[in-house]
Amino acid sequence: MNETNQSWAPPLADLAVLGRRGLIVGALASAVSAVGLISNPAQFYRSYLVAFALVLGVALGSLAISMLHHMSGGAWGLVIRRILEASSRTLPLIALFAVPLLFGLKYLYPWADPARVAGDAILRHRAVYMNPTFFAIRLGICLLLWTLFAQVLSRLSKRQDDAPAPGLERRMQLVAAPGLALYCLLVSIASVDLLMSLDLHWFSAIYGVYVVGGQALSGLAFTLLVSLFLARRDPMRDVLQPRHVHDHGNLLLAFTMLWAYFALSQFLIIWSGNLPEEIGFFHDRLTGGWGAVSLFLALFHFAVPFVFLLSRDFKRNIGKLAWAAGLLLFMRWVDLFWLVSPAFHPGTLSFHWLDVTTPVALFGLFLAAFARELGTRSLLPVNDPELPVALEVHAHG
Repeated sequence: MNETNQSWAPPLADLAVLGRRGLIVGALASAVSAVGLISNPAQFYRSYLVAFALVLGVALGSLAISMLHHMSGGAWGLVIRRILEASSRTLPLIALFAVPLLFGLKYLYPWADPARVAGDAILRHRAVYMNPTFFAIRLGICLLLWTLFAQVLSRLSKRQDDAPAPGLERRMQLVAAPGLALYCLLVSIASVDLLMSLDLHWFSAIYGVYVVGGQALSGLAFTLLVSLFLARRDPMRDVLQPRHVHDHGNLLLAFTMLWAYFALSQFLIIWSGNLPEEIGFFHDRLTGGWGAVSLFLALFHFAVPFVFLLSRDFKRNIGKLAWAAGLLLFMRWVDLFWLVSPAFHPGTLSFHWLDVTTPVALFGLFLAAFARELGTRSLLPVNDPELPVALEVHAHG
């Protein structure tokens, strides 16, 4: 590593501690979850689906924001690019997380149960597309393409550290532009397969963009928590300026509003249409104990963070902003739990200890892999031509 790279070397000792703690917690939670798999496989796979969607959303959201930065430029993205890249490089591990789902399809999806398909005309009509083999192929293709784009962008970014390379920024843009479009398309496909198809007959035309908005929030929220971790340590202690943090806060506010817009639009369109095959989705989530969860989502996934993120001073303080990011990352789990669980317990709020242990298990293992990946690169793209401008200290932050 050259002298310039060395000045932005990651805090390896602290990252090793973080990764080790994530691995220990993840391994212990995995062992406890394995007991649940043996004693209650149906509940295990339901909880596991929520956990898988959560960690997948963090990695894919990070990839999407990285591609957005390559297309738009700006100091806001340079100071967090390596965090985003490290998150996206965990996709091979997340692909391994997908394997257990393939063994539990019959516990999750009506179209994976031959008896239910035989007795339902709509499921028989959809069987050409919605069947276990084609599901596995589609999910594998999605994970492969996401991983490919993440690796290509990460390798091109790494080449900047080795030596200045004129035109490399343009090459990354040329990869990021189709990559972002393909990301949205593939997430729409995967969200239908993994989440929307839990219901026998329900569908929504904007379900995919609703999931895209949630993933963007997941990726940015996790990135801001890592930014706080790094901002308290050298060499990033003096890098993150209030102007950078303010930009991140504005982006978090934008993604919060985007998610709320998609959520409200979906609700208003379906509720005003009042069609029997559509309205059941919200009826199941607004009755019984699920009504309280819906209200909790409206308050803490949108209203509370929205109010705080309107404050300029709040958005320029990394500690306060990380608090909002932590709340939103937790609410991403609540949102996914709200999407999945009522499909099995309509109108009756149900919570199981596996709903806690499975996300802790996967997130702990993800965190260990992330810490390892973050420690393999310089924390800043040292030869990026925009870096000197990004690091300029402004009189007013």
